[in-house]
Amino acid sequence: MIYKVHVEFSKEFLEIIDEQINIGIKSKPLKGEANKEIIKKIAKRFEISTALVQIKSGHKSRDKIIEIRE
Repeated sequence: MIYKVHVEFSKEFLEIIDEQINIGIKSKPLKGEANKEIIKKIAKRFEISTALVQIKSGHKSRDKIIEIRE
């Protein structure tokens, strides 16, 4: 499944509306820490392994495309 993800910093939330995920994270966007937190939160929400969540595009952007494999 492919999802569009919008990231906000300094907040803690995760909401899913259709194929859009809005997520708030505390990590700073340095050395991939923010992307790691995004993957962990999404995997926890879907109750799957982090290995099944992949950022397809937008690694350095607030707007990303992710794929969740099952």
